[in-house]
Parts: sequence; structure tokens; C-alpha cells
Amino acid sequence: MIIGSHVSFGSNQLLGSAKEAASYGASTFMFYTGAPQNTIRKEIDENLTNEALKYMQASGINIENVVCHAPYIINLANRENEAAWNFSCSFLKQEISRISKMHVNYIVVHPGNSLKMDRNVALDNIASAINLIIDEDTKPMILLETMAGKGTECGINIDEIKEMLDKIILKEKVGVCLDTCHLNDSGVDISKFNTYLDEFNEKIGLDKIKCIHLNDSKNILGSNKDRHENIGYGTIGFETLINVAYLECFKNIPKILETPYIEGNPPYKFEIEMIKNKVFNEHLQEDVSKYYIVLNF
Repeated sequence: MIIGSHVSFGSNQLLGSAKEAASYGASTFMFYTGAPQNTIRKEIDENLTNEALKYMQASGINIENVVCHAPYIINLANRENEAAWNFSCSFLKQEISRISKMHVNYIVVHPGNSLKMDRNVALDNIASAINLIIDEDTKPMILLETMAGKGTECGINIDEIKEMLDKIILKEKVGVCLDTCHLNDSGVDISKFNTYLDEFNEKIGLDKIKCIHLNDSKNILGSNKDRHENIGYGTIGFETLINVAYLECFKNIPKILETPYIEGNPPYKFEIEMIKNKVFNEHLQEDVSKYYIVLNF
């Protein structure tokens, strides 16, 4: 099981991220190179990267399964302000360069918001941006994330994902990240996930799915809200999410938890244990609280 969570990327950069992931019993992880709400970034430290790679090898974390997430401020969909769109393209290209220095293979990107633009034009803009950003020498793969449909988000169904992918020139350098909370909130019944996967395979191909964001949802099916919940405590449910995590077609791709902190503490050690053992922990909040009280004593 290739399972991990979002982790921090602080002063020790990839090394700190890897150590945090290992403390959760994870076999992979996802990180932002800086705060997702801004563009403040530090130079990648080659020495820290080399230390991280050695640590990961010793800890059973394969760098090939590690994922970066692009900041939320990138909007490839709206081109009303050409300077803002160009900035988004430029910053994503810089992010790709940064993670290349750390040998990271994947960067998850929210396709963007159309705002006042025609939706089909917005989808064209996303594809155009990616065609501008990547070239034959680009190593990390861009993963377009499935979105919940909040506001004017693009990428909220299979047809929109397909429309973007079809217009990308270097198709082998772009894949898809499925987010279970987003899918639920966009109207996909995860309890009937095979139906969704059959359509995805017919229109796009399952080989394009390179990462799963494994999240429960606070919201009802089709709410278009995007509010994540801890595994088994939301409207999707534990058994349904376990079935997704253990699908044979997802065996060799990273599954990443982006579930909420509990009383300011990450629940990932306990959620990963639940998923590995396939046993729901009905005392998750209590266990997380006790663990961090002792750890911080």
C-alpha cells in the first residue's frame, strides 16, 4: 500500500518532509514548496535533498511516489488579465524546476477558475498554459486534479478533464489526480466507483490516473462545496474509501490523505493505521489528542 499524507516543507525542506512522513508510518507523502496561498519560496538546498534521499531509502519511502502540490493562487483558466495568467504560467514553470532539483516526479495542479470567462475558453486556456509550460525536457508530470465544482472551478467532471487533456501536445507529460472528496461533492457516488472508473477508462484511460487524494467529505453528494473530513467520519464512509484505496488498478500509485487536523494535530499516523489494517477507529479524536499530549509533554 503506497499511502501517505500532506506534510510540511520547512527549513529542512525535503528532509523534514520525509522525517514527518516516516513518523506517520507512511510510504509516500505530498508537500508544497512553500505556503499554498503565496509565492514566497526559498532556493532548494542540494545538501538537504541528498540527505533526504538517503533517509527516504533507509525508511522505505520511494522518491518516485512522492508528490508536490502547486499553490492555490495559480489560475491557468482565466485569461482576462493577461499579466496574471502569464504570472501563473511562469510560477508553475518555476515550481516544476524546483521539484526537478529534488527528483520529484509529480506536481498536482488545480486547473483553475473560469470566473467571468466562457467555460470552454477557460478549458482552452488551461491546455494552452500547459503547452507553454512543458517541453520535451520537462521531467515532473503535471497532474490535473478533479475539482468539487465550487464557484467556477474547472475540471469538475470527466468530460472537462478529457477536453483539457485532448488539447495538450505532450500528452505523456500530463496525468490526473482523483480526489474522493471533490468527486463526491461534484456528484460522483463513490460507493458506485466502478461506474465512474468505467467511464473514465472509456473516455481517457485509467493509465492517466497517477495519484489519489483519499479524503472523506463533510458534504452531501453533489454539494459543490469541497470540505474534507477525516477518514470514515464523513458522508463517503470508511468501507467505501477502503475499497477505493485497495483497488487493483491503484495498487502502484500514491494515495495521499488531506484530512483535517484534530485539535490542531495531524491525524495521519492513526488514519494510515486504519487504512493499512482495514479497521475503522471510532476513537480517532481521542487517540490523536492523547498521543500528542504525551508527545509534547
